[in-house]
Amino acid sequence: MTVRVGVIGAGWIGHEHIRRLTHTVTGARVTAVTDIDAARAEEAAAPVGARVCASGAELIAADDVDAVLVTSWGPTHAEHVLTAIAAGKPVFCEKPLATTAEDCLRIVEAETAHGRRLVQVGFMRRYDAGFREMKQVIDAGRIGEPLIVHCAHRNPTVPESYTSAMAALDTAVHEVDVLRWLLDDEIVSTQVLTPRATSKRFAHLKDPQIMLFETAKGVRIDLEVFVNCQYGYDIQCEAVGEEGLVRLPDPATVGVRTAAQHSTEVLTDWVSRFRDAFDTEFREWIDGLAALAEPTGPSAWDGYAATVITAATVEALESGRVVATDLKPRPAFYGGTA
Repeated sequence: MTVRVGVIGAGWIGHEHIRRLTHTVTGARVTAVTDIDAARAEEAAAPVGARVCASGAELIAADDVDAVLVTSWGPTHAEHVLTAIAAGKPVFCEKPLATTAEDCLRIVEAETAHGRRLVQVGFMRRYDAGFREMKQVIDAGRIGEPLIVHCAHRNPTVPESYTSAMAALDTAVHEVDVLRWLLDDEIVSTQVLTPRATSKRFAHLKDPQIMLFETAKGVRIDLEVFVNCQYGYDIQCEAVGEEGLVRLPDPATVGVRTAAQHSTEVLTDWVSRFRDAFDTEFREWIDGLAALAEPTGPSAWDGYAATVITAATVEALESGRVVATDLKPRPAFYGGTA
């Protein structure tokens, strides 16, 4: 079975996923594309033989679209995801699921009323080989009960348009999701500390930031977000348990010995770091759809949790207080007890 995918949003990430679905993932074909900029939609659609639709609603309703990929501007995500649910079509939504908790809950309620999972959110870290191996180690009890997690998310630079709030909303959101998944635990409070600021930042930006999270089981997480570190794109994660620890490996690169030095390359962008994770994420999504199975990746509930926790983290940054996340009880539909 070939899964016919319609893509809403033809920006950089939309182009990248169209390329991935066409040339990397088997069993998929991009049949329709739409974007607020019709010329950009045509540019993305033409090389893969897809047609251009005038709107997201038209694309979702199309007979030649089996599943929907949303890669448009964040504030439009909720509208497109809700329309796809109403049409009964599977929908993959790049993060954020929605920009407000209220819209996320509307999606959760719509999917629950539908009675079958249709939504997957694009948190690709769960598909990274290193994070998956960490998950296996923790789930198998090899380090005992987790107690502490140390993380770092470092970018070489960011543009002037990057704001202090984006450190949580756009950067740390990936750690928020992958840590909830790794620990099978919920984040219940958040705090942000701002150490001495780097001189390499734009004046309006608080950088670096140290985010402190506590989970329902009492695990303490510290996350350094440093988006002007200069030296590269560097993702670190170490979980400390009662009987040992597990650490995320650095990407495999050759070691070079020359001029009395031993060096290894540090990647400089997230595209290179998580390319394989993106490929695996879409391969598993398409394989599941072809088998007529429900999505098994990050759910609408995970999208809701990430939106609430990152919003609370922004509040913590701005207020200087410890902020409770105040998540709603997880519905039984998503594996909860509520």
